[in-house]
Amino acid sequence: MKSWHLLAPACAALLLAPPPAAWAADTPQPPNLPLRDFFANPPQSNFQLSGDGRWLSWMEPAPAAAGATPRLNVFVQALDGARRQGQPRQLSFESARDVDGYFWKGGDTLLYAKDFGGDENYHVIAVNPKDGQITDLTPYDGVRAGVVDVLEDDPEHLLLMHNRRDKKTFDVYRVHVRSGKETLVATNPGTIDYWLTDHAGRLRAAYATVGTQKQLLWRASEEDAFKPIIETDYKTTVAPLFFDFDNQRLYLSSNRGRDLLSLVRVDPTQPGAEEVIFQPPGNDLTYANYSRARKVLTEAQYEGAKRQQHYFDAQTERLYHDLEKRLPGYRIDLQASTRAEDRHIVSASSDRTPGVRYLYDSQRGELTQLAVINARLPEAQMAQMKPISYTARDGLVITGYLTLPVGRTPKNLACIVNPHGGPWARDSLGFKPEVQFLANRGYCVLQMNFRGSTGYGRTFWEASFGQWGLAMQDDITDGARWLVAQGIADPKRLGIYGGSYGGYATLAGITTTPDLYAAAVDYVGVSNLLTFMGSIPPYWESWRQQLYAMVGDPNDPVQKKRLEATSPALHADKIKTPLLVVQGAKDPRVKQAESDQMVEALRKRGVAVEYMVKDNEGHGFANEENRFEFYGAMERFFGQHLKP
Repeated sequence: MKSWHLLAPACAALLLAPPPAAWAADTPQPPNLPLRDFFANPPQSNFQLSGDGRWLSWMEPAPAAAGATPRLNVFVQALDGARRQGQPRQLSFESARDVDGYFWKGGDTLLYAKDFGGDENYHVIAVNPKDGQITDLTPYDGVRAGVVDVLEDDPEHLLLMHNRRDKKTFDVYRVHVRSGKETLVATNPGTIDYWLTDHAGRLRAAYATVGTQKQLLWRASEEDAFKPIIETDYKTTVAPLFFDFDNQRLYLSSNRGRDLLSLVRVDPTQPGAEEVIFQPPGNDLTYANYSRARKVLTEAQYEGAKRQQHYFDAQTERLYHDLEKRLPGYRIDLQASTRAEDRHIVSASSDRTPGVRYLYDSQRGELTQLAVINARLPEAQMAQMKPISYTARDGLVITGYLTLPVGRTPKNLACIVNPHGGPWARDSLGFKPEVQFLANRGYCVLQMNFRGSTGYGRTFWEASFGQWGLAMQDDITDGARWLVAQGIADPKRLGIYGGSYGGYATLAGITTTPDLYAAAVDYVGVSNLLTFMGSIPPYWESWRQQLYAMVGDPNDPVQKKRLEATSPALHADKIKTPLLVVQGAKDPRVKQAESDQMVEALRKRGVAVEYMVKDNEGHGFANEENRFEFYGAMERFFGQHLKP
């Protein structure tokens, strides 16, 4: 469902604002659709293709035993071209939680991730689609693992990283996909954030954090030692994306000497000279891709009010344009392809629907429907996300999205201010189940990309440093007041809701502006910046000094005072807004103590606060039944206090 990444890395965009006065209730008001229709797992989703094109796979709810709660598991079916053959078979049998995600290694191995109660200590599981053999490749308690490279040209091995040796850092291993036997490839000195292989699967680049400095590391061969070739401060990005097809030069996402992230190419022997390949107009680069089969760059993406694409390759451009003609009015994404790049999984979606998935044979021009992701939500009854902008009190332009309930005049509405998590992330145009659910219940929803949101360039990002609860919060407050000034929001029926950093912003909002909001919902949010800083996961340790520089250093007396002043739990005496707090007991990023101390402080004062804790959840609720309970509680809570 929703992603609650706290302290996400930098990414993408800028928006335009249509006049709110032009938004009229021109369609009938829809009925209240069942809550479960918004938040249930789809019947089929996350379609993938094996590299050799012999298998189609997807995720589907399946009970592990009679009467058990169905969990998302992986299914496969044989393919002959674009036609399915035989019966689908279930490959994974997870019963406690949904499979978190999966992908293919060639045609003989499927890999998926699982954690335990939301603790984010992911194991990498390999499954043989022919015989169903399941192998846990990282069977270590309390260890977090991930895939570095599936090694397409080596059918028996892949590169994994995990922190078994040292919880603070991730070493790289070559692992046999059937036996699980591992061989150490590289030991992390404690500074490397992520590793990069060349097109032959050799580990040859890395990106590191050393205090508040960033380093791009490179080596000519796996026999050589890594050495830093570019060193910058943490405000400058030189992140490696992939090797050039000669396996010598590197493509980077870089903002060296500029405000915006751009696609550049660097020769490691002359790292000071950047060849700018593509500089997006007005926004950061968010994505770049290439064809492994044809060895050419294919596309780059950046984001304004909606995603924009730049094509390097005529064949890729024709492919997208053909699909856009066949599926007009929808955002087209290629979610998977065969290794030959002749068949693709196509997503067609919009802000009003999660859409439809197709199998597209680009050689034959055949488009075959696979599944409607959520047929229970009529697209015509869903609300549009409209780009907006307003000016913050210090003159900074803040952009975002406003979703108005269908069939209602945009005047004196009950409204929910919904700041995003991250905080160094952003809201984007696209289908959001919880936004549509709130709109269906009669609320308008405002999502703003406050200062620090990514995609708007380095200056906008840096404007958030040291501003948790201060200028960042002012941007949110100014958005709420903009809604009222436009006449859209009833000032007596204004609520605030957010998760992760958005949860912190919710608590800060009812602390710093106690008369602004009539109700608030905090979902896995930070309440005390001092305790939060003292409880970060061990694998964030290399980022600690950067975190201190961007948020505040509790060891510095002056900054500590600022952190205390902007910690809502330490100012609970100012809160009078009705509050619902929701927490996962196994959250490794925002630990339960963050919510406990907030609730305890309010209850000591006799302030009514509702508190929901789920023992089998982490940083956001993954299990379907917990989502139902959470959003049901939110619906009742906002309905009681905001009366939509």
